[in-house]
Amino acid sequence: MLPEQTQVLIVGGGPCGLMLANELGRRGIATVVLDQKPGTAFNPQANATQARTMELYRRLGFADEIRALGLPTDFPTDIAYFTRFARHELARFRLPSAREARQMVSTLSGSWSAAELPHRVAQKYVEQVLRRHAERVAAVHYGWRVTCFADKGDHVEAQAEPVNGDRPVAIRAAYLIGADGARSLVRQAMGWRYSGETGVVRDFVGGRMYAVYCRVPQFYRAVPHAPAWMNVSFNPERRSFMPAIDGKSEFAFHTQLKPHEHEERIDERAAAAMVQQAIGAALEVEVLARDTWTAGHALVAERYAEGRVFIGGDAAHLFTPTGGLGYNTAVEDAVNLGWKLAAVLKRRAAPRLLETYEIERRPLAVRNTTYAKRFADSLGNFQPVAEIEDDTPAGAGARKLAGEYLAAHGRAEFNIPGITFGGRYDGSPAIMTDGTTPPPETANSYTPTACPGGRPPHYWLPDGTSLYDLFGFEWTLLSFADSPRELAPDVKIVNVHDLALRELYGADFALIRPDQIVAWRGESAPAALQALETLRG
Repeated sequence: MLPEQTQVLIVGGGPCGLMLANELGRRGIATVVLDQKPGTAFNPQANATQARTMELYRRLGFADEIRALGLPTDFPTDIAYFTRFARHELARFRLPSAREARQMVSTLSGSWSAAELPHRVAQKYVEQVLRRHAERVAAVHYGWRVTCFADKGDHVEAQAEPVNGDRPVAIRAAYLIGADGARSLVRQAMGWRYSGETGVVRDFVGGRMYAVYCRVPQFYRAVPHAPAWMNVSFNPERRSFMPAIDGKSEFAFHTQLKPHEHEERIDERAAAAMVQQAIGAALEVEVLARDTWTAGHALVAERYAEGRVFIGGDAAHLFTPTGGLGYNTAVEDAVNLGWKLAAVLKRRAAPRLLETYEIERRPLAVRNTTYAKRFADSLGNFQPVAEIEDDTPAGAGARKLAGEYLAAHGRAEFNIPGITFGGRYDGSPAIMTDGTTPPPETANSYTPTACPGGRPPHYWLPDGTSLYDLFGFEWTLLSFADSPRELAPDVKIVNVHDLALRELYGADFALIRPDQIVAWRGESAPAALQALETLRG
């Protein structure tokens, strides 16, 4: 049975909704999640969990659970480009396996100084972990749809009904969050439109796409190349990208339909033939699921919040999946909104703190969709020449040129610490500037900075501990000088006597928000307390 009253009602049980339920439930906020699907995703969906998202999972204690899922621990997470998967390899961008990532992370500095490295795992597996943990602290109900709602000023009233047609239920909540995807009922009911670019046409990832979740049992026996996480075919007949799902036989195949190909005429046999075209060999292909989607979006909702209603995830932004930024942006939406809602509901912050959710997250969505579009343009507008598969000098020359271009593209799209770590909330009322200017942003490199508004510089302590593991779940005062035993009940004081770390942070004190963002830095603990009171309104 659904509760008839709750503090927060979340519409949508994907990554954004489930992450938000974890954030709220762990803070003791009564939370209900409703999703009309029968359960978490069956199709693989997103396949790249960025390092920043892994750090946020580590903060909740389940990063290791997620890193254990997906590909075998020794499977390379390379991005490899081929004419066809069983024919010519054009280029390869090498990346570490999950096991190597665990070993490497504590040795890295500079751009990749992080508590966690990226992980290649299908979203379907991530959702299972998020759901399992959310169900411990929130009421999660699949098979329910919200049909309407109304903001009454001091609460929200919603109508929900089971998809099997049973009796509807009225739910009263303090706040309602729409994490209900691209066709969001919540966004549409609020009258908020998407803005940005859509309908972009490219030779690839710009138009009608066809997805095939499939099993190819003989793939690794028949293909004469080293395994890769992301396989990209580049030929005039069948361009595609095909990430490995389990490192054994399962793949998520995506191709762009030609003008003469109509999705309603594609049966399982035709879908399998598409996969075989990209492989370049008549291997057995078992179709597990298939669907259509559209590439060429770089859309962000014109509003994220009004009154007691908020949106996040795909309801707020829609990506072409190059760069793997959509699902990761959704997780950060949830983390940003979660601590703010909890602080207001617990009366530890003024309601106007919630205004900073849209102020902070919408510009980041515009930034990230712009990056994804650039990667899509780089890949999709580069077209294969007719002779690229020929066993001739002209064909060899074409493959050499394509390989050089795709190698550079792969480095640009998949080595992105600046995008991963460099998002900032400058100008937000929930940040107190100290007058300094952060280093210029670049996609493929990152300069750690404690300039308020961004991710705190990460650091491995001499005993092998990640600095981030010392941060509290709520606020943290990072101190390099004498500090009080207590600042406020929900502020953890962390004293670190390390000259190199003090130099990295550039001040004796730094106030770290619950979402692991530097909110303030300065030279005294009393000033930190004053800053905290100001930030919370």
